[in-house]
Amino acid sequence: MPTASDGEAAFLERNYGKARQIWEPLAQAGDAQAEAWLGSLYANGLGVDRDASHAFGLYLRAAEKGNPLAANNVGAMYAKGEGIVADLALAASWFRQAAEQGDVLGQFNYAALLTKGQGVAIDMPRAVEWYRRAAMAGHYPSQARLGYCCARGRGTTVDRIEAFVWLSAAARHGVGLAMAELEELVRSMSEDEKREGRRRLGERSSPQTAALTV
Repeated sequence: MPTASDGEAAFLERNYGKARQIWEPLAQAGDAQAEAWLGSLYANGLGVDRDASHAFGLYLRAAEKGNPLAANNVGAMYAKGEGIVADLALAASWFRQAAEQGDVLGQFNYAALLTKGQGVAIDMPRAVEWYRRAAMAGHYPSQARLGYCCARGRGTTVDRIEAFVWLSAAARHGVGLAMAELEELVRSMSEDEKREGRRRLGERSSPQTAALTV
């Protein structure tokens, strides 16, 4: 019998019809991985008519079984009001669940709500903690946000060297916030700080982490 991984292989080949045929019976049998992936087809209209409500239901079933990617997507749909009435408090709750399970998009999204005070109280030290976890896993936007926080002293002490490291890492991948902030930061750094920043940057390697998104 085909597995959810077989469906993923078909999905990556853009054979969405085959992927759906594999995932549907598995999802009906309660396979969380298949539910999450099938949800992505309906969320994005890949091989099926787009149906945000059905996608939300599939994501929710998978998330309730502990699938972290689905938990992040449930949070995203609550945040956007797609397939369900918008509810930022519930969005924050699901993002936090995904974050605690190690999903980098969940970590970034939860940190973003903590930064803005949406659905939760503003808490910059906690936001920085979650940005850092995702940044260390190789999530470029989180690297940019962490670098910004280190440069500006938001939720953490000002640390120009750490800011340089994280902003440089994100800027290499074209993150606009990082590129603009790095240019301003470098003007304020001493030669010793720049030298140390380059040394630390050379020691770190953080490949991008791919994840299922809405």
